[in-house]
Amino acid sequence: MSAFAGHPSRREARGILPWLAAPALVVFVGFAVVPLIGVFALSFTTWDGIGSIRLTGLTTWRTVLTNPGLPHALWVTFLVMAVSWAVQTPLSILLGTFLAGRQRYRAVLGVVYFIPLMLSSAAIAIAYKALLDPNFGLGAGLNIHALSQDWLGRPGLAFGVVVFVVSWQFIPFHSLIYQGGVQQIPQSLYEAAQLDGAGRIRQFFSITLPQLKYTIITSSTLMVVGSLTFFDLIFVLTEGGPGDATRVLALDMYKRGFQASLMGPASAIAVILVLLGLSLALLLRRLGGRDAGASQLEGV
Repeated sequence: MSAFAGHPSRREARGILPWLAAPALVVFVGFAVVPLIGVFALSFTTWDGIGSIRLTGLTTWRTVLTNPGLPHALWVTFLVMAVSWAVQTPLSILLGTFLAGRQRYRAVLGVVYFIPLMLSSAAIAIAYKALLDPNFGLGAGLNIHALSQDWLGRPGLAFGVVVFVVSWQFIPFHSLIYQGGVQQIPQSLYEAAQLDGAGRIRQFFSITLPQLKYTIITSSTLMVVGSLTFFDLIFVLTEGGPGDATRVLALDMYKRGFQASLMGPASAIAVILVLLGLSLALLLRRLGGRDAGASQLEGV
């Protein structure tokens, strides 16, 4: 009897695949597409969250797009995105490369480094807010003047604290991605480089980084799109202050919708966030998507 007896043919397998994907598609449509359509429709209305919904056409969009606070919120959002990416990416690559080693202590360190990602963003913000308090925080307790700054009361310092805390929480996740990418690099490449006399630094820049190209694109996509949704950490840590120094677009959406009871403008900002996320994801995918697909086809 053939070893493949009882196994479905390739044509039968292709017919089964859509049915296997159907439950995930139903969940995606029900919990992503339908709410998104509802938010888009709500952006053309006036609603305080309790009373009747009134259709206002493009009035809500004109109000949002002509509001002087929108360009500032966009600027802060992109600034947090760019600076956090510039901080997280090199550190994540270095940590991921280090943790890809086979030594047992590196596996233990990998577990320790992963702990910040398991904590609640709100809890992390509360802890850092207490530690950075100029009167009762870490600096005052240790009597270190350099740490006793008004970290959350000055625009530049508050922005730096936000970037630092965001990076501290999410570097472990991206390090895990790079660790998996480094472990997929053929060891023969490093052995050939050693025979040619290349040192570790030369191997890193000539082998590791080029081989991590698509891993960097994947990590950057998650990092950039994820930065558009930073809300709870910034809300608890600075509430968008001092002034509007850390008022990102997601926080602006919350304040308009749930504090000012302007659900129409808040929905319009939500649509803007979705469009920005899709545009950035497609842009980053275009940077390496075709080459990645070609390389995968060559490996089949």
